[in-house]
Amino acid sequence: MLEALQYDFIQNAIIAGILVSIAAGIIGSLVVVNKITFLAGGIAHSSYGGIGLAIFLGIPVLFGATVFAIATAIIIAGLTLTKRNRIDSIIGIMWALGMAIGIIFVDLTPGYNVDLMSYLFGSIIAVSNEDITYLVLLDILIIGLVVVFYKQILAVSYDSEFASLRGINVKFFYTLILILASLSVVAAIKVVGLILVIALLTIPTYLAEIFAKKLSTMMIVSAILATLFTIVGLGISYFYDISSGASIIVVGVVSLLIGKLLGKK
Repeated sequence: MLEALQYDFIQNAIIAGILVSIAAGIIGSLVVVNKITFLAGGIAHSSYGGIGLAIFLGIPVLFGATVFAIATAIIIAGLTLTKRNRIDSIIGIMWALGMAIGIIFVDLTPGYNVDLMSYLFGSIIAVSNEDITYLVLLDILIIGLVVVFYKQILAVSYDSEFASLRGINVKFFYTLILILASLSVVAAIKVVGLILVIALLTIPTYLAEIFAKKLSTMMIVSAILATLFTIVGLGISYFYDISSGASIIVVGVVSLLIGKLLGKK
């Protein structure tokens, strides 16, 4: 692996993996604690519409996916707050609609022949310097918002009714959590793709629960674990010439199983 570090694309892949892991660790903890994994999955697949729109308009794909994902998060937050008994139906509709919009825009793009599988399953070795800049800014934004609003996010995540009684705007912070989840989803597109993004957000957190008793600790441990999974997965991908996204997730799942077994003992 050391000789591979001389290549710029490998260096960019490692840097991007670390940056995405930080976001995944922080926001993945909120996704798990708030029990919104399915909601985050809906946002992830809906953001495919933003990818298709970006390709059609000729704008940066991550930018298009970000705008679309944030819009989807706001819509889902508004609908699920008032119609919680129809959450499954709402997510299913948004999921399918986003994917359909993405496919239609790609079909309408003249002469487009890029492999869309890279967006579905990730292509971390294709990360550019612009992507890294985007990920740095994204991490700064996520860390900044979580630090500033940590107490409110903590209260809403564990007891929204109590938080409401304390005067905390539950609707605002619930929406903020979903928006942060959407940003993390977009960040992970290049690493593991839309299909596997929820695994990257949740697996490190499920494992971190064994060691962490506080939300802040869980975020830190999750970020560290996600980074380790990403680096090891990249190494396996490089040596055996297999998909990096799939390698990262398999490493995470194996680690989770081992951690849970050891935790029981």
